[in-house]
This record gives sequence, structure tokens and C-alpha cells, in this order.
Amino acid sequence: MKIPLVNLERLHQELRAEIDAAIANVINSSQYINGPQVKEFEKNFALASGLKYMIGCANGTDALVVLLKALGLGAGAEVIVPTMTFIATAEAVAAVGAQARFVDIREDDYCLDFNALPKAITAKTKAVLAVNLHGNPAHLAELRDICRRQKIFLLEDSAQAHLAKIENQPVGSFGLAATFSFFPGKNLGALGDAGAIGTNDEALAVKLAKLINHGRLSKYEHDVEGYNMRLDTLQAAVLDVKLKYLADWTEKRRARADRYAKLLSGLPVILPYKKENIYNVYHLYVIRVKNRDKVLQYLQEHGVEAGIHYPLPLHLQPAYKYLGYQKGDFPVAEKCAEEFLSLPLCPLLTDEEQDYVVQKLKEIL
Repeated sequence: MKIPLVNLERLHQELRAEIDAAIANVINSSQYINGPQVKEFEKNFALASGLKYMIGCANGTDALVVLLKALGLGAGAEVIVPTMTFIATAEAVAAVGAQARFVDIREDDYCLDFNALPKAITAKTKAVLAVNLHGNPAHLAELRDICRRQKIFLLEDSAQAHLAKIENQPVGSFGLAATFSFFPGKNLGALGDAGAIGTNDEALAVKLAKLINHGRLSKYEHDVEGYNMRLDTLQAAVLDVKLKYLADWTEKRRARADRYAKLLSGLPVILPYKKENIYNVYHLYVIRVKNRDKVLQYLQEHGVEAGIHYPLPLHLQPAYKYLGYQKGDFPVAEKCAEEFLSLPLCPLLTDEEQDYVVQKLKEIL
């Protein structure tokens, strides 16, 4: 049996007729840039996300970059970033000329440790970029309170957390704004690259809309210098089709996660963090296990395409050697990086497939 980490083919086959029709509508209209499907998706995703404004853009990395630019962050500024995240979070900080300052993660939810945050804040700190990792919201209320006291921005990287909530408050509404990625493997994925920025701040939304489209709102009047970071009309059309199914897919992910927890009970693994008031959307189902590399190899040899998210914290990446961090600086992230193991998960995963994954885990453990 072969079980992919995410079975996109199975997902898309169910929606193939709707997706084909949406793409055909764009082709027939010839409105490939800023077609009406872009505004329609922005409106619908804002509503689904519990935010007033949503601005589509080319990808999740551009979403981060343009948000930081819109807030005037650049040379001389520091932005606090958890060391356990995909590199795009920190790349965006460098892209605007600012500097990332890494902080360790918590050992429960694997998100930025709010207890370590105050000591990391300096006179140069202008923002905290919290990552809602693996689909699990960070401790956003605690982070928000610290940021308010320090008079710095709280921003959310919600690339992996579409529809996640804390006590029914959606991610993206704790800080000033949140960024989203629609990379194909995300819970809501495009057929290529796409992203968005959500906010409840009207002035910021207007500024973002200008910046992603050459600094303009009308065709040939440019208020500022901007960028070409627009959301492609074809991708917006596809995303709007898939968005109708996102809530149901999310519930199915959560059901699969609950089933994994029952099946894995009693095994020498650490299960994902779960708390009653947290609505985890399980972008990834990440367990922790000793001898992870040996376990991963065994699973892969038997057709289980498990993964690692992520095997090396950012402070130990060669790209950030210039920042001067050393092994041992952030022990929780370093320990987790050696133990993280992402199991196959998607809304249409079957009982048979899930049983097979767990059986292979039992054999190697």
C-alpha cells in the first residue's frame, strides 16, 4: 500500500467538474488579471475567516513581505520569529531589510514561547510574527497582551491555520493582520502558488491592496511605488470552488486526528497538543518519537510517505549563520526537530489507510 502525506489527486477528482468549469469561465472571459473571481474569493475567504478585509496576493511569502512593507518595517528594525517554522517567515523579514530575532517554542503547541518573549524584545523590536504551526494556534492572547504593553505589532503567520480558532475567536483577529498561504498542500490549496493577507483594519487593507498592485487602485494613477504581487484570477477561481468544502474538510481532518490519537494510545510517542478551547485544524498531524530517522525510513520503505516539519530550526540553518546563533540556544526547538514526524493526513484518508500507517508504526516501535 502507498499512502501519500497529502492525497491531492483524490481531493481534486471529487471536485474536478467544478474546478474545470471555474477555469473555463476565466478562459472564456479572458480576464486573467484582476478578474471578478479575485474579489469574489477575497470576500468569501474574509467571511469564512471572520475578518473584515482580505487581500489576495501571489503567494504566502509575498503576503508576509508586503505586510511588513505596509507597516514601514525595514533597516534597523527587528522582528521576533519562532525558530521552528518554514524559512519563508524569516525570509520575509530579511526581504524588507529588517532582521529576524529568533525565540524558542513551547513544548506543548510548538509555537512561539510567550514566556521567553519579553527577554527577546529590544529597543529595535517593532513586531512579533507568531506562527500558528501545524494548524494549531499559538498562545495569541498572551502574545497580544505582551505586544500591547511593549507597543509593538503582533502579526500572525497563518499559512497552516485556515479557520483555526481560540474560544471561537479566529486566528488573524488577535494581531493587526494575518497572512495565509494557499500552496497546493495547504488545507485550502491552489493549483499553484497563491496567498492572502487578512485584517480588520481598513486603512491597512487599502494600503495592502495598493502595494500588491503597483501602488494603485485605479489603472494608471499610482499613489506609491508598489509591487506586482497580485493573486492570479485562475487561482482565485479554483480557490473559491474549494473554499465551499473547507469547513467540511476541516471537520474530517479533526476526526482523523482524533482517530489517530485513539489508535496511537499506549505507544511510545508524544501526540499533538489538544485543548478544549483550541480549534486545531490539523494542517499536519505531527507526533514526536525517539529514533525518528529510523522510524521514518521504515515507514517510507513500506509505502507510508511520512515527513518532517521541520528537521532543522532556523537558527541552525546555514542561511542564518550570520546572525551568530549556536546549537543549544533554543533547546526545545532543537529537541523537537530531532523527534518530529508528520503522519499522512487529508480529509479523504480512509480507515484502511490509517490502520496501515499505525500498524507500520507499531512494527518499528
